[in-house]
Amino acid sequence: MALRLDRLFPGGIGNAALAFTHRNYRIYAGGNAVSLIGIWMQRVSVGWLAWTLTHSGTWLGVMSMAEFFPVVFLSPLAGALADRRDRVGIIRMTQIVGSVEAILLAILVYTRIISIWLLFALTLLLGVFNAIAQPSRLALIPTLVDRAALSSALAINAIIFNSARFVGPAVAGVVIAKASVGAAFTVNAGTYLAFLVAMSNLRGLPALPVGATQSVLRASAEAYSYATRHPGIAPMLALFTVTTIGTRGFVELFPGFADHVFGRGPEALSMLTSTVGLGAICGGAWLLLRPRIAGLTGIVLGNTLMISLAILAFTATDRLYLALPCVFIAGCAMTITGIGAQTLIQAAVEVGMRGRIMALYGMIFRAGPALGAVLMGSLSERFGLRLPLAAGALISCAVWAWTWVRQKRIAETLESEPAISGE
Repeated sequence: MALRLDRLFPGGIGNAALAFTHRNYRIYAGGNAVSLIGIWMQRVSVGWLAWTLTHSGTWLGVMSMAEFFPVVFLSPLAGALADRRDRVGIIRMTQIVGSVEAILLAILVYTRIISIWLLFALTLLLGVFNAIAQPSRLALIPTLVDRAALSSALAINAIIFNSARFVGPAVAGVVIAKASVGAAFTVNAGTYLAFLVAMSNLRGLPALPVGATQSVLRASAEAYSYATRHPGIAPMLALFTVTTIGTRGFVELFPGFADHVFGRGPEALSMLTSTVGLGAICGGAWLLLRPRIAGLTGIVLGNTLMISLAILAFTATDRLYLALPCVFIAGCAMTITGIGAQTLIQAAVEVGMRGRIMALYGMIFRAGPALGAVLMGSLSERFGLRLPLAAGALISCAVWAWTWVRQKRIAETLESEPAISGE
């Protein structure tokens, strides 16, 4: 039963503290924080290793695709599993695989056996298991808290994720510069243990509401039908799809920008990635202090436009000191839109559909940037890094305008009290 600490902290501070009144969420958040630092170290290390092996923007995009794109094919299965199987067990399995994968990468680097194809294969393997775990991780959070603490829990989770995005790359930059990229992989392998221990200590989770008799194909078809017919979830997911492909893949292109555009190597890579993370922390903290869901649709749409404008400004300069404020704003806006969209969808979706709808959300969230990075990385071989990224931002602006005129109807559906309270 949740402690009533929220009564001690009225207003925004109370909203911030609300999720931590739940034991299971405190345990989950602590283990997740340590694990995510290692994951971000690995992402930066994989990107830098791929760049040093090939100096190719295409390979940067392909490596991002290897990690994130498997969710496109595995999302139906993963969503159905999240609605009928032990979510904690699924997460624990993927943590073990991630640790083994990081150890193998470290060994291959230290023995100088590593090649771009081995790096691709191991990254793809991790992407497959992460795709299986993604819906379970997203659907697990509402079972760790009550509905009143849902917005707080999602915001805190995003702050933890983006704090790791700030800390992980900073640590990775130092470890790579002072030791080696293999050392960064070794450190990541150790961080998985904290999350494994946390998952083993969760207690009293509610039973899943969906029976296991429904086939995966039927369960997935039901979820896709539900999402496309929902007057609020459908347009939100459509906007999210276009903008993730058009804008969010720019982070995966940072190694190329750091070396080719700004000419500062690992130092610039660490600064760019950490600055995005710092902006994301600030965006999450601001959203965390909002006690209500009312008005969240307008905030999500407004920050969607802000991402595109910030990226356009980023592509217009070759000076690192001018680029850093742009990526800070983009990071802040990306977190606000990500938390906001997930909060609106989690609050509006039927509980029996949660795993499958969050699988769809997770597919867009993970595969969109990967697809965008592949497209823009491939186009960068002919047009340079900046022009394709600017084109993606402009397309996102156009889709934002189409959605903005429908804002009232979307907000009425996603923010209404019956959708929030009924479960």
